[in-house]
Amino acid sequence: MRILITGVTGQVGGALVSHLRNLGTVIPVNKTTLNFTQLSTVAETLDRLAPDIVINPAAYTAVDKAEDEPDLAMRVNAEAPGVLARWAMRHDVPLIHFSTDYVYDGRGERPWREDDETRPLSAYGSSKLAGENAIRSSGCCFLIVRTCWVYAARGKNFLRTVFRLARERKELRIVADQVGAPTSAVLIAETIGSILADGLERFRDQRDQAKGVVHLAASGQTNWHGFACAIVEGLKNRGVPLAVEEVVPIGSEEYPTRARRPQNSRLDLTRLHTVFGIEPPHWQAGLAPELDELARK
Repeated sequence: MRILITGVTGQVGGALVSHLRNLGTVIPVNKTTLNFTQLSTVAETLDRLAPDIVINPAAYTAVDKAEDEPDLAMRVNAEAPGVLARWAMRHDVPLIHFSTDYVYDGRGERPWREDDETRPLSAYGSSKLAGENAIRSSGCCFLIVRTCWVYAARGKNFLRTVFRLARERKELRIVADQVGAPTSAVLIAETIGSILADGLERFRDQRDQAKGVVHLAASGQTNWHGFACAIVEGLKNRGVPLAVEEVVPIGSEEYPTRARRPQNSRLDLTRLHTVFGIEPPHWQAGLAPELDELARK
């Protein structure tokens, strides 16, 4: 099959390109080829590339900046997926689209289920929810994949930030009252590969059983402070020279941000297991190979 993947310079897009090559012909596109800020050109580009499935990890992900650029966030995260979905509907092409835990308000103590009420706290979360709704209204064959706390040894993410700061500072102060599951881009790509491994007809059947939405994250849970401690300890164990001597837990109120973050980013993975037969590994297992790669830099 011809697999079109957007956002290939990003963490998830890059990992998908590497992990889906054995399933068919991968068509990697970046913002030069498929420009989500120039929506009038998207359908023509898709016509020319003629994919059998479209996978869309491309997104506006500057969570705080989105508070000042809500229109741009909405264009990239909502209007552009709507254009993709309407093209997919006209051509009977399945669409896999990535969304986020930020569509929830982060209340409560239990993991979020796919059918829980959405109530985003930020412009970014609102734009991602609008993208989900645009895809639903298109009538295409879609699977919305919500994930959380995505990281990789490349790109801009929490792992890379802690890696940099741990080499520069003696003390790190990290939020300890937001809970989720650090999820590597590689795990996401491997899971999508497993979902597509039996072909598009099987995918369509499973997509129907999943009602078009599934949560994908590593198993287990931690907070940002626990994640940071695991990163620092892992780097030290690999012989990486660090300046940091202490990682201090703090509350969210001590680290104010432009956009509000969910306190509870846990995602229920029952549907991923029951429909697709996938049990993701613990988040610490996914961290190890990314730390190995960082240690080699």
